[in-house]
Amino acid sequence: MDMNLTPKRIAVVLGATAVLTLGAVGGAYALTGGDDDRREQPIPAADLEQAEQAALEETGGGTVTETEVDDEESKYEVEVSLEDGTQVDVQLDTDFQVVGTEDDGTDDESDGE
Repeated sequence: MDMNLTPKRIAVVLGATAVLTLGAVGGAYALTGGDDDRREQPIPAADLEQAEQAALEETGGGTVTETEVDDEESKYEVEVSLEDGTQVDVQLDTDFQVVGTEDDGTDDESDGE
């Protein structure tokens, strides 16, 4: 078998290496960070009651519809639906202190209706 490294063989080896590298990087991205929704984790039961209470105090009532831990903005995020249909995200720190709120509009607005 002839083992001479011709320019053509070098190009083939480099091309194959590039394809394998890109495939591995793409696979890792898909598994770890391709979709924010897949990484969202609900607030653990041990912390849930405190987080809900803090969020409901901030909004003046409503219904907790979703929770998330370690989102991009805070330690805890609690989504509250108000009686008028408005969705409010309440951001909490590790001590359950409010560090921000965001009005997400109504269910109809967020569904694109």
